[in-house]
Amino acid sequence: MRQPISRLCARLLAAAAVLGLAGCASLLQPPVTPGQSEQEVLTRLGAPSNVYQDGNTRLFEYGAGAFGQYQYMARIGPDHRLVSYQQVWTVENFHAIRPNVDTKQDVLNRVGRPTEVTRYARIPYEAWNYGFKESGVWNSQMTVYFTDAGIVQKVENGPDPRYDDSRMRF
Repeated sequence: MRQPISRLCARLLAAAAVLGLAGCASLLQPPVTPGQSEQEVLTRLGAPSNVYQDGNTRLFEYGAGAFGQYQYMARIGPDHRLVSYQQVWTVENFHAIRPNVDTKQDVLNRVGRPTEVTRYARIPYEAWNYGFKESGVWNSQMTVYFTDAGIVQKVENGPDPRYDDSRMRF
């Protein structure tokens, strides 16, 4: 009688291992895939934090929140199907912003809304700050400066002051 119980336990353990591995594999896959309908994207991801028109496509922004370091965009084609879904706060995307050419809308279409908007006293520009995880490692802040006409003046990178623990005194 002991032998059937051990076989049953072995089978149960094997089934649990297979299910556990299947669960891990699903965590590594994106939540949506190109070709899915707009409704499937909305059902899976929920309502976007912002929607931007970019030519004949729409961009659904899934915001990072106050201390988030990642922001995702779902590009919906004119056929109401998902074209792409990607994390947009990357060094490559920030470096693609063109000073003296791009506008606020261009920046919104590329990287979405910032974590903070401010106007510094010593410079005559509005600054959009994006706190992001540079290369998946460093707590960085990309700042995009705009003229009063809404044109990008410059883009600069530095450490994210939200994570600066040198100011903490014990």
